Amino acid sequence: MKKIIQFVFVLLLFGCGATQSKSNGDSGVPSGPSGVKGSVVASNIAVPGLVFTNSDSVGKIMGFLASDELNGRDAGSPGIEKAAQYIEGVFSRNGIQPFFGTFRDTLDNSDKPMYNIVGVLEGTDPDLKDEFILIGAHYDHIGTSTPVNGDAIANGANDNASGTTTVLEMLRYFAQAKTNKRSLVFAFFTAEEKGLWGSRHLAKRLKENDFNLYTMLNFEMVGVPMVDKDYLAYVTGYGESNMAEVCNTYAQGNIVGFLPSAKEFNLFMRSDNFPFHKEFNVPSQTFSTFDFTNFDHYHKVGDEVSEMDFDHMATLINTFIPVVAGIANATEQEIKYN
Repeated sequence: MKKIIQFVFVLLLFGCGATQSKSNGDSGVPSGPSGVKGSVVASNIAVPGLVFTNSDSVGKIMGFLASDELNGRDAGSPGIEKAAQYIEGVFSRNGIQPFFGTFRDTLDNSDKPMYNIVGVLEGTDPDLKDEFILIGAHYDHIGTSTPVNGDAIANGANDNASGTTTVLEMLRYFAQAKTNKRSLVFAFFTAEEKGLWGSRHLAKRLKENDFNLYTMLNFEMVGVPMVDKDYLAYVTGYGESNMAEVCNTYAQGNIVGFLPSAKEFNLFMRSDNFPFHKEFNVPSQTFSTFDFTNFDHYHKVGDEVSEMDFDHMATLINTFIPVVAGIANATEQEIKYN
């Protein structure tokens, strides 16, 4: 029975109900807008990288997105509307342009108003700017759940305020640095918890508009570090492409690894990367640090900010910025499906 329960739990994971640059020095690592370089630590491995964000910055974003004020960010609710306005504010303050003339990509498959939030930072290279890298995370959660000690709000800190915060901080870096040769699209998906509705809608809409997608990088449940791993995060669909190899090359360390459980339960199909894989058949994969042993509050009211590790999150963001910069600025499209 325990194995059956675990299997059902994992089927819900990620699908969440889906039945569904300029180099600085010899290291090749771009420095942040402040020019500060340092090192970050992935598990027990020191990795050259940036010191751009920190636990305080991460904590402020997480503190709002996973607060009781947003009431669990159920798609179509007043709570997720507050999250949408917050994300739009970050876009506007950092000069990110609306992709569709407005930041809101309204779903056409829902009775309630639901929308992805989508913006673009144009690339600096006259040729490469016509190639797009999509960096995404879902910003919805399930709203309320079974009360525990009088608390019914499923705040969704790890799932997926953590991924949303990660992408927002990457957005802030690249908006200030302005060194990306390829164009970057930042997408925050709604209704992931209802069966990937938001990402399915956006992938289809972009495909119909002849969107030139190079690769899609998705961040899901990255709020706590993995246990006894010698890498920082795993990537779903590890064997499908050379994504991990490319990431590790730009990070100059073993930061992306293979998690057998991710393959066993086919997590590649259970997050917002998958609709882009289906529509575009280009490398579209999810990075996560949920390893089935390090978090016990999936879709429960216990998924609170207090359970998150902000130092770990800052490390992950600082480590992945040079990775995204390398992918955005490479002369050739290096990431390929096997």
